[in-house]
Amino acid sequence: MSVRALVVDPSAPDAVRLAEVPDPVAGDSQVLVEVSHVSLNYGDLNDARSGRVAPGAVLGSDAAGVVVRAAADGTGPAAGTRVVALTAGAFAERVAVDVGALAEVPASLDPARAAALPVAGVTALRALRAAGLGPGKRVLVTGASGGVGRYAVQLAARAGAHVIASVGSAARGEGLAEAGADEVLTGLDGLTDPVDVVVDSVGGPQLVAAWNLLAPGGSVQSVGWTSGEPAVFPPYATVGPAKSLTSFVIEGHAGADLATLARLAADGELTVGIGWRGSWERVGEAAEALRGRRVSGKAVLEVSGRA
Repeated sequence: MSVRALVVDPSAPDAVRLAEVPDPVAGDSQVLVEVSHVSLNYGDLNDARSGRVAPGAVLGSDAAGVVVRAAADGTGPAAGTRVVALTAGAFAERVAVDVGALAEVPASLDPARAAALPVAGVTALRALRAAGLGPGKRVLVTGASGGVGRYAVQLAARAGAHVIASVGSAARGEGLAEAGADEVLTGLDGLTDPVDVVVDSVGGPQLVAAWNLLAPGGSVQSVGWTSGEPAVFPPYATVGPAKSLTSFVIEGHAGADLATLARLAADGELTVGIGWRGSWERVGEAAEALRGRRVSGKAVLEVSGRA
């Protein structure tokens, strides 16, 4: 038996194509999930082109669907449970998922919105936690119109921080004030007062500028590098009062954090913005929109059934 999946193919546009792959086999502590929606991240496109995911392997990390086979060891959700998962090789009709890598989707949460939570939501949540988020902190979020950025703005505001959202253009800043941003800036124009926390997904010169704005004891969490440009620090930029620049990657199972995010989204305390939605057969269109910075929020693909 086989299933359809989005796999890495260096010869295809954006190095991704639909293909048949073997039906997944679940381990004792894994459930089998019938996937209905997946979310395409900028990082997925980089994974496909860079070789970080091997040719022929299934791409993706974000998925939502229904458990069709419970774990053999009796752990995790029962068959029929709606779930959201953060797992490697998520872009397939069926996926075997560790029970610690998923969470139940509340009845009031649309599965398309649930699928948009894992990578971006967990990144925002954990980066803010690692940076020492707290009431009254000044938090700068760069690339704030993207998936991670919009979640970071909302979560920081919810924690009582003063949130500064940096975007590439005025148009991309729409909705961020309503999401909780106290200031919405194009680039870092006009920002002179120090900040305590930076969640940076842009990299390049903007990362250097954000570092220069960081207050003593502050933290920059580097969660992405969408600019593709080098960051050149001038001499002695890293000499002075202690502050930190920390690389970021999601490690370990994300089930508990996914449960938190799903509950917040279901309760209306976290808005899930979907800027592109369509069949996974249109993955090329979604990829082009992401690369062209034409998606505010998340790009969600509907996993179409066989004809």
